[in-house]
Amino acid sequence: MLLPLLAFSQEEAFYIACNNEDVAETFTRIEDTYNVLLSYKDDDFIGKRITITRKKRTLLEVLDALKEHVGFDYKIINDRYIIINQVAEEDLKFNALDKVLIRSYLTRGIEKRSDGSYIIKPIKLGILPGLTEPDVLESIQLLPGVLSPNETATSFFVRGGASDQNRLIWDGITIYHRGHLFGMISPLNPNVTSNIKFINKGTHARYGERLSSVIDMTSLSEIPNKLKAEIGFNGIAGDVLLDIPVIKEKMNIQASFRRSYADVYETFTFNQLTDKVFDGTKIEDSNDGANAFSFLDYNLKLNFKPNKNNAFYVSLISIENELDYRFNDSENNATYSDKLKMNNYGYGLGWTINWNKKLSQTTTAFFSDYQLNYNYITREDNEHVSDFDKRNIIFDSGIVSELNLDLAPKSAISLGFQYTLKDVAFAFLNTTNVSFILDEEKSVIESHSLYGSYAYKNPKLFDVIVGLRSSYFKQLDAVRLEPRLQLLKPVFKHLKLQATAEIKNQIISEIDETILSDLSLENRLWRLADGDEFPIINSQHVSAGLIYNKSNLSIDVDAYYKKLKNITALSLGFLNPENSNFNIGKQRVFGVDVFAKKRFNNINTWLSYSYNRSISNFENLNDSRDFKSKSNATHAVSTALSYKLNKFQLALGWKWQTGKPYTKSDESDDGLTFNDGINNGELPNYHRLDFSSTYSFKFSEQNNLRGKIGLSIRNIYNRNNLISREYRGNNSLDDSIERIEKYSLGITPNILFRLYW
Repeated sequence: MLLPLLAFSQEEAFYIACNNEDVAETFTRIEDTYNVLLSYKDDDFIGKRITITRKKRTLLEVLDALKEHVGFDYKIINDRYIIINQVAEEDLKFNALDKVLIRSYLTRGIEKRSDGSYIIKPIKLGILPGLTEPDVLESIQLLPGVLSPNETATSFFVRGGASDQNRLIWDGITIYHRGHLFGMISPLNPNVTSNIKFINKGTHARYGERLSSVIDMTSLSEIPNKLKAEIGFNGIAGDVLLDIPVIKEKMNIQASFRRSYADVYETFTFNQLTDKVFDGTKIEDSNDGANAFSFLDYNLKLNFKPNKNNAFYVSLISIENELDYRFNDSENNATYSDKLKMNNYGYGLGWTINWNKKLSQTTTAFFSDYQLNYNYITREDNEHVSDFDKRNIIFDSGIVSELNLDLAPKSAISLGFQYTLKDVAFAFLNTTNVSFILDEEKSVIESHSLYGSYAYKNPKLFDVIVGLRSSYFKQLDAVRLEPRLQLLKPVFKHLKLQATAEIKNQIISEIDETILSDLSLENRLWRLADGDEFPIINSQHVSAGLIYNKSNLSIDVDAYYKKLKNITALSLGFLNPENSNFNIGKQRVFGVDVFAKKRFNNINTWLSYSYNRSISNFENLNDSRDFKSKSNATHAVSTALSYKLNKFQLALGWKWQTGKPYTKSDESDDGLTFNDGINNGELPNYHRLDFSSTYSFKFSEQNNLRGKIGLSIRNIYNRNNLISREYRGNNSLDDSIERIEKYSLGITPNILFRLYW
């Protein structure tokens, strides 16, 4: 303790003051001013305010002043890390292995850790351009190397990987739902999320199943001392959140509910989103159709902590979407109906036990139920003419138990076992008179995985994490080994070298199945590997770069190379009835991500640039020649500026990127023809300007009722970006191939009003 205290006592003093300010905001200003990290529980200081006079103080003097006015204990770990808590010092715990490399990566509430992962804490999240609420998936898309060319919340590419290579986990439950309003809105309520870990390289050995990234989210786990409630609405949906203590400091129940209200009133925001979603479909072209759409999601969670060494939780999540579109063709006395239901239900159980001060164990079990049902029904003269049915069902369950041995201050060991059972089915049926199967499959894969990880961290030498994951896929009779490596090496005082290497495998992926779907909105379906037509997908990923961090300037540069094999594709994205075989191929990705951030008092600025070169090759496609992958976006730039003054925040951000590749076509007497290869064209460059602003306030000093209002505007100058040029064909050679062009979201304002108490 003596050396850190001596270091702090010799630090330069700064003028600092606060007038009836939230304690959490004061902590943030202290972090920015003295370049330290304060670790504390948010619930301990909610609603607490402080006033201290303006005076030049060292860090220790500021902490002592706050301690006197607020009442807490603090413990200095080293020259940058400090724990603050409202318990006795001997009860404070801190994992010195979990270091923060860059605080406020894009904004306050986003950190980059020494293991290369990003931690996002929505309750602390500062303002981001285009967002009025701390949306989990939208926030991730602002990080370097993450792109969403289709402007959806869930279908984003990470370092050139496909969107189905990103794994979403909620309280241990794997989520398959693609998002509300066909991916435009995140399926997860941002106000319930407590902590998000985003990993795009050097993945810990505990994570398997996907190749590109992991988004591991947990809902609120702290047990409050009193009832907490929130209610709010924006231009699309309203939600309510309750956090109810049941047993003081031992048990609580959380409940949240969110639902769209477009079936009651359609706002301009909703209409802008639907215009983009239904662009290129018959719903957009029809003025006589009736379109009923709604979505809802809800969460329930029970936290139970009988003593300081045991913690349990039970979590439930439900995500539901429903579309019912009907069109009456009076000229032909016909009626066409599209009905779509897409639901994802999940259940999770967890138990964490501290066997002693060094050894802990976490055990979780989960079940995820995903169902997609689409019906296209045609009636003529009130008679049932045809009924096309498309289904996709996933039952995903598993259990994992992990032991963690903390050999602080320099090393830690993790050992675990995981069992999962995936039951996946899809079917395309014509059920008019006699059921006619167009395509169907049902398969099951059980997997058994053992994994281990060793972490050694020495600030003067290097930090290294070595891991190995071994998986056995029973029905495929296949074993896969996945080594993992992370290295962090100080070069100079403020400069560090980062490097990672990993091998990963994936047994579940999405395919395009555009058969008889006039709506053509949800054509991507999940299916399992079979070891033959659909082999296990494999990825090898290495990266290296530098991190510079001094005072309020941070620079992060990282170059990477990925090799993928056994990826599958359909020619041109539609099913040819004479050749329905899938093609197996490989992909190579090279890229560089650059991020720079500078803070000036209350102004925060950042700039990021990503270079990505993604090349695919399939033996039976494009004459076996290389072509650009659909996830290729050669250059992408984003920059933003945010300003905070007391309770007022605003942010302005600009995005620019080169267009997606597409396959050129030529007009002929026989319709569209393809003569020059696959993905041989490039769409026009994409760019847009976004704005956000929020203001937080209190209704009275005599109670805890607080409020927040916000305004966001996407695509301020209403740029009409062409984001997709694709082709659609049906199940007959007599049907012509149709070119489908989709455009970006137009200027889209959104509002926010929220109450807390």
